[in-house]
Amino acid sequence: MVKKPEDILKKWMLAVNKGDVERLFSLYDKKAVLIPTFSNKLLNKPEKIREYFKNLIKREELSVELHKKTLIVQPIKNEMYALSGIYCWHFVLDGESLGFEARFSYIIDLALSSPIIHHHSSQIPRML
Repeated sequence: MVKKPEDILKKWMLAVNKGDVERLFSLYDKKAVLIPTFSNKLLNKPEKIREYFKNLIKREELSVELHKKTLIVQPIKNEMYALSGIYCWHFVLDGESLGFEARFSYIIDLALSSPIIHHHSSQIPRML
């Protein structure tokens, strides 16, 4: 049983790090919207969200880690929360280990069995 919104983020990261697409997908409500890190598309259908993660999980040595000091949890109403922060994606591309810092935001409803109703993640732009 999930007690805190941070638990959803932990489950999400664990599913990514284990390459468990179905566990990852099960966290998203059937009406969820995903604005993904590595795509220019807005995903608002379950099959699109599943397909995105199926392709992402294929990345060699894929992992994600939270920058813990950046996590902000905001209560919205009842059992709804906004989570924001920064995490870093890691994977190997063409034999090179790469890292991509990304900012994220989630809207989570702990009253739902699939609590993620909105998720936005975008790479942090380089400073000019």
